[in-house]
Amino acid sequence: MSAGSHDGAPLAVYADVVEFDPAPGVRLLEEAGFAVRVLSSGDPARIRDEAAGAAALLVSYARVDAELLAGLPDLGIVATQSVGFDMVDLDAARARGVWVSNVPGAATEEVAVHAFAMGLSLLRGLPFLDRAVRAGRWNSAELPLWRPSAATLGILGLGRIGRRLGGIAGGVYGRVIGHDPLLDPAAWPAGVERVSLDELLDASHVVSLHLPLTPATHHVVDAAALARMRPGALLVNVSRGALVDADALLAALDSGRLGGAALDVLVREPPAPDDPLPRHPRVLITPHAAYFSDQAAPAYVVEQARNVVAWRREGRPRDVVVDPR
Repeated sequence: MSAGSHDGAPLAVYADVVEFDPAPGVRLLEEAGFAVRVLSSGDPARIRDEAAGAAALLVSYARVDAELLAGLPDLGIVATQSVGFDMVDLDAARARGVWVSNVPGAATEEVAVHAFAMGLSLLRGLPFLDRAVRAGRWNSAELPLWRPSAATLGILGLGRIGRRLGGIAGGVYGRVIGHDPLLDPAAWPAGVERVSLDELLDASHVVSLHLPLTPATHHVVDAAALARMRPGALLVNVSRGALVDADALLAALDSGRLGGAALDVLVREPPAPDDPLPRHPRVLITPHAAYFSDQAAPAYVVEQARNVVAWRREGRPRDVVVDPR
């Protein structure tokens, strides 16, 4: 494996430190023999210049594309601090022999519960009723309200978070169904009925998205998918904004075809001032916060660093996204 060095020690560079204190990760890396540099920048030119010679690059949201990878020829691993890894050009990393790792388990409970809470909030109309009362309308039933035991939850993507959501929801929803063509049938979770994508869209009162963003899943919820959903259905997205065609979503909300949407993620974050989705009366929105808790914060930092340490000591990270061998 490639290993850039700094005064004899391999160099690990934190690019964009956004929310979490990297100190626990820095300690782990230094104990493993790394020299560590913290840039706190997502600017590719600065990363290329100040991470020259780095063996490991640790990122939060910074874009690691083919050009940046080419500018860091000694790089052996890109370690993301999230479940998602769409900020990294995986094909370019593979072509250059660079490992890519993620942090899949640091906030499974938090994200699953966030999605569960969002779905129930929409079913019971909580954000819309709250707004009505604040606007002076007490006896307001602007949208249909559902009894959860009479409703079907559709989970699109049955990774760790989707499976956890299925377990939580089983005692509340009348029916829980799921679709994930990549999941081994032997690993299919109990209590979640396996259906096709079309069946899931047809039957669900609430559709919850739990997919990574890849070329295959980009705009998986497009105009056609939204048109297939039952009238008044509800959409929850705590994964990645670009899983959903935002223009098609806005049209479905405006027409009333879609009863509401709960979004923790957008294509552009933070949203532009003129983005209509955050202000739409049928949208419940949170600021990409589903993953966050006092317990999850240190776990993200530590697990990201542990991937780099495992790569150095064992030749591969613990949580592999790209194995370039």
